[in-house]
Amino acid sequence: MPQKLSTQARAKKRARDLAYAKTTDRKRKKAENQRKRRAAKKRGFKLAGLDYDHKTKKFTSIKSNRGNRGRGTKRE
Repeated sequence: MPQKLSTQARAKKRARDLAYAKTTDRKRKKAENQRKRRAAKKRGFKLAGLDYDHKTKKFTSIKSNRGNRGRGTKRE
């Protein structure tokens, strides 16, 4: 469910999110994820619904990966 934000808050959040996405760490993880996905696809893996998890170093479900394996994102 999308957040219900005012126009002003939405613009500020968009700017924060973009700044975070452009950090060196996020760029490095994104590039690594792309390399891993391309290599796995080439080997014939079905990757629909999966994200690469940088903690466990393997592909996991999107729900599990983005939810910190059931522990939530506040404890990360």
